[in-house]
Amino acid sequence: MEVVDAVYKITDKFPTNERYSLTSQITRSAVSIPSNIAEGASRSSEKDFARFLEISLGSSYELETQLRIANTRNYVAVIEFELVLKNIISLQKRIHALRKKILNN
Repeated sequence: MEVVDAVYKITDKFPTNERYSLTSQITRSAVSIPSNIAEGASRSSEKDFARFLEISLGSSYELETQLRIANTRNYVAVIEFELVLKNIISLQKRIHALRKKILNN
């Protein structure tokens, strides 16, 4: 949820012409991460949960790519970009570890 909050703060500063393209893509990717974790946690089987974690992980990599594009376009301050990127990479590692643990049970 921290990543989602950070992403909304960052995209609020994007140019208005990006509202329906990059801004929309970034916020949807960010929201998809915790949404899929929550949906997967509600499933009755570990295999289903692992599948939703995989989807969440995919969304996190999409988000990382989209933020890198925004950074290249100078839509994001370097400090903000580096901080959110660090948090995304940490989140990716945690999701991957949880998925691996679930599949090995």
